[in-house]
Amino acid sequence: MVRSKKSSQAKNKNSTTTSTTAPLNNEEQVTVKDQETSVQTEENKETLTASNESPKDEVKEPEDKAQAEQDKEVSPEQNSSEKDEPASAQSKESTQDDESAKAQESSKEDKEPEAKSASKTTKKKETKRLANSEDTPINDAFKAHVIVVTSGKGGVGKTTTAASISTGLALKGHKTVVIDFDVGLRNLDLIMGCERRVVYDFINVLHGEAKLHQALIKDKHVENGKLSILAASQTKDKDSLSYEGVGKILQDLSNMGFEYIICDSPAGIEAGALIALYYADEAIITTNPEISSVRDSDRILGILDAKSRRAVNNWEPVACKLLLTRYSPDRVSKGEMLSLNDIQELLRISLLGVIPESTDVLKASNDGDPIILNQSSDAGKSYQDAVERLLGNDVPLRFTSVEKTFFQKLFGK
Repeated sequence: MVRSKKSSQAKNKNSTTTSTTAPLNNEEQVTVKDQETSVQTEENKETLTASNESPKDEVKEPEDKAQAEQDKEVSPEQNSSEKDEPASAQSKESTQDDESAKAQESSKEDKEPEAKSASKTTKKKETKRLANSEDTPINDAFKAHVIVVTSGKGGVGKTTTAASISTGLALKGHKTVVIDFDVGLRNLDLIMGCERRVVYDFINVLHGEAKLHQALIKDKHVENGKLSILAASQTKDKDSLSYEGVGKILQDLSNMGFEYIICDSPAGIEAGALIALYYADEAIITTNPEISSVRDSDRILGILDAKSRRAVNNWEPVACKLLLTRYSPDRVSKGEMLSLNDIQELLRISLLGVIPESTDVLKASNDGDPIILNQSSDAGKSYQDAVERLLGNDVPLRFTSVEKTFFQKLFGK
């Protein structure tokens, strides 16, 4: 194309030169014509070569365009594939992470039922072990007489009664030991005035952490050394007790020559109370003259008749005796309190004693002295009478009726 343009320009120049020059002769005209023909031939050759080259170029251009379009079509795919390769790698890594996380979760879920089942089996084994080995009651007869001070309701004076009864028996010359079964909430050592001398307790002996004679505390009120105290633990709970462990301790105490074992039972029907009731030869049912206390005491009587060691082995029944505390004849006469006859009709057990309501009981407890030692107190005298009845002596009841004044006695009212 460039050559054709050049030839046309040259032709125009020649035409201008020929038109501008002067007329020539014949020979000069021939030479000029020859030159023109040679130029034309050369131009024709150039046009032919240009025409021959231009289709090739035109053919090559579409081929180049097609190749470029193919390159364009291929290049986005390549670019997308190149872009997708890290994305696919990331997706593969994320899927692998998800699969590993799922595998870990599934393994955890598989392990959790296994752990739960293992814990259940261990608990079952522990329960069987306790039932078979540690919690087998001792059913051999003891030489000592086991007396349990119990009630269904709390706050009726069980600990005060246990302290006074054990002190009274020791004062009568009987070798006696009193045990606090209220594990975790011990109070017997306070009423007996020996709280500072507690080194080893009931649970230490039961678990083999101390010998029995190390845990026994000699009472300071009884000079003949006939009374010992076995305090409860303040840091353990009542589940620390076992039938076999308690039975072995009671058996050891009996072999040590104790005549009476007084058990200060906790209120209610929990583990400590049930174990104490199981080994009872005699039970002092302590109750207040109110209907809720009497009803709970009736529940305790049912347990003694059905679940005690004597009931299980078909021995003679537990001797149950009623001790009525905080009794006020004046309030009974006013209809504010159940009478002695009403309570006896409800419980239908023999009467051990009636302890009148007195402020001396609270003072004696705060001083760490059993109320039975206060011989000038009506409550102390009533406990002394109860000890005499416990030993089989016939003693008339006192403080069960309203005392008449001088004028009432004089006029017979």
